[in-house]
Amino acid sequence: MTAGPVSDLAGMLAGMAPRLDAREWRFVVIESEASADAFALIREDEGTTAIVPGHGEGAAFARITLTVHSALEGIGLTAVVATALAEAGIACNVVAGFHHDHLFVPWQRRDEALAVLQRLSQSV
Repeated sequence: MTAGPVSDLAGMLAGMAPRLDAREWRFVVIESEASADAFALIREDEGTTAIVPGHGEGAAFARITLTVHSALEGIGLTAVVATALAEAGIACNVVAGFHHDHLFVPWQRRDEALAVLQRLSQSV
């Protein structure tokens, strides 16, 4: 039986188990909603952003998934994770799914970001 979502901050941090995706990701503006390989589509007034794998124009990002099933109403996980990465000088874009949070960090800093998150999780 699988446990339900974790909502307390200490539990979310301790259970993060960050996992690095081996692919590069890019944030691109698309004309059509049809992008089968997109990880996420974000609709804004100015256009639709897709997060897609692969090489191309623009900055390359790595996706780190926090594998803890964090509750959508859980408080503090994003703030603590973003603060830890910011203190290391690492930019972070967070996309929350129903089950997990996904962090997009600069591709060239991916290993460092993963180490920061692992240390944070182990410190709880």
